Amino acid sequence: MADQRWPALPYDEWKDTYATLHLWMQIVGKIALASAPPLNHSWGVALQVTPRGLATRTLVCGPRTFAIELDFVDHQLLIRVADGAAASLALQPQTVAQFYRDLMAVMRGLSLPFRIWPVSVEMPEAIRLDADTSHASYDANQANRFWRILVEAERVFSGTRCTFVGKSSPVHFFWGGMDLAVTRFSGRPAPPREGPAFMREAYSHEVISHGFWFGSAPLLEPAFYAYAVPEPAGLRDARIEPEAAFYHRELGEFILPYEAVRTAPDPDAAIRRFVATTYDRAATLAGWDRRALDR
Repeated sequence: MADQRWPALPYDEWKDTYATLHLWMQIVGKIALASAPPLNHSWGVALQVTPRGLATRTLVCGPRTFAIELDFVDHQLLIRVADGAAASLALQPQTVAQFYRDLMAVMRGLSLPFRIWPVSVEMPEAIRLDADTSHASYDANQANRFWRILVEAERVFSGTRCTFVGKSSPVHFFWGGMDLAVTRFSGRPAPPREGPAFMREAYSHEVISHGFWFGSAPLLEPAFYAYAVPEPAGLRDARIEPEAAFYHRELGEFILPYEAVRTAPDPDAAIRRFVATTYDRAATLAGWDRRALDR
């Protein structure tokens, strides 16, 4: 019997809500991008898992600070300002364009005016966020399941950080790719990488990353993932655990299907084994200084 803390969320059943939510989050994320300090590896603009949903870090607008939270329990977008001002929007079926207009109007009403580049990023097709009327789905039950999975994944990932004493990212949610991620660093620079500036900076140093995302081509199912940049020779043929995990050659990542985790006798242990074995194989093959980095 599946652990009820890990709800089912088949890609085919929630893909419409997923697509709309992804675009809504890009709007929120772009506000963070316009107002957060430029921390390394885009850490300042990632969203944080909360007991209610996903939230920005504390953001700055002139002399004032504020935060935005997507609440997947009461299904509200909440904006809270340090001076006590606050406002909310209902999370409900509506177009991306309408969500954009409503959110910007609320921001102006709070004297938090922002200009963002209203075009989606890290997606197969760039979409005008202020004009998109083709995405308008929001199923509250599915959105709540999405958040509940993130809560559990964040909990387990946070625990896996304890044995690594080198530089590590927080466990945080990237709105560009819609994935929860935690990254370990060897401390050594990596070879220059092609791509946009934020991607080149993200991989400026050697990393081993673990995370969870909800499916996109060519893997249309939720899954945990692991990869190393640069990928050391022999990694793709390494033996990892648990048995359901495998190397996806098109993605260039190790994959552990979510369905295998949620139906496992001990889902937490399955994730921990995945993280431990992929890190061990990657760090060993890449020649990381394990004595200095591991507890």
